[in-house]
Amino acid sequence: MAVTQFSFDVRVIVPPHTKLKKFFEELEKGKIMGTKCKKCGKLYFPPQADCNKCLSSDMDWVEIKGTGKLITYTVTHVAPKAYTNIAPYVIGVAQLDEGPKVTAWVRDIKPEEIKVNMKVKLVTEKCEDGITRYILKPEG
Repeated sequence: MAVTQFSFDVRVIVPPHTKLKKFFEELEKGKIMGTKCKKCGKLYFPPQADCNKCLSSDMDWVEIKGTGKLITYTVTHVAPKAYTNIAPYVIGVAQLDEGPKVTAWVRDIKPEEIKVNMKVKLVTEKCEDGITRYILKPEG
């Protein structure tokens, strides 16, 4: 039996009619947006078009401040083929002061210096291919 190795690149393409198009437009401008339910007040990040709590579709766009603390992380030393040039890299989960938890790359810190409960900030980062994403950076 032969094993074939292949790789592919996955891109997120947001249809122009989606309710969440504004998230990607604002991300390009350096703003991180979430949605907040007008009925029950629950804040969502990443944004959602509908509220899971009260099932309302009446949502407001709000800018996320993005400060919080790192609650867990993992350091990847043996990376998938597409990421071998940047290994080791860190993916973390932060509890934002505003409520939501967010999973993102952790940048601008050596993996051995990362600590649980350290203060972090959610910021935007422009990639080499022109795509903008959100990442976590140490705050302070």
